[in-house]
Amino acid sequence: MIRVPYFLGLVLALTGCANLWPPNSASGDAAAQERESRQVVELIGYAQRLAGLSGDEQQRELNASSQIFSKDRGAYSRVRLALVLSMPGTAFSDEPKAAGLLEPLVSKEAAGPMQQFAGLLHVQLVERMREQRRATQLKEQLDALKDVERKIIEREQARPR
Repeated sequence: MIRVPYFLGLVLALTGCANLWPPNSASGDAAAQERESRQVVELIGYAQRLAGLSGDEQQRELNASSQIFSKDRGAYSRVRLALVLSMPGTAFSDEPKAAGLLEPLVSKEAAGPMQQFAGLLHVQLVERMREQRRATQLKEQLDALKDVERKIIEREQARPR
C-alpha cells in the first residue's frame, strides 16, 4: 500500500505540469494541443479517483476501460487502460501489459501532451518493473544463502564430537 501514496504524488505533480507544453509544437495546431492537454488533466483526475475506489469498483473500471479500448484504440483510451492496469495494490495490476500499451505512444516522434504523459507513465512503469526484478533477484540470493547456511548447520550437527 506504500505505492498508492507514491502514485498519487506522481499524479498530483503532473497536474501542475499540464499547462507547461508549448502551444505551437510540431504535433498539431493549438486547438488539438488544448484538447490533448484537457484530456491529460482528465486522465490525471481519473487516476486520482481510481486510487480511492474499492477493489470491486476498480475491477468495474478495468472492465469499462477494456471495453472502451476495444472500441477505440486511440491514445486517450490506451493511456486510460494503462493507468488502470498500472494501479499498484490491485489484484489485476499488470505493469508489463500497461507498459506495452504505452509503447506505441512513446515511440512516436510527435511529442504532444498525451505522448509526453504516456512517456512519463511508461518510464515510471519500466522503473517499477526493474525494481521488482531486482527485489526478486535479491530474494533468490537470500534464499540461496539461507540454504547454504542450513546445510552448514546440518553438517556441523552431524559431525561426531
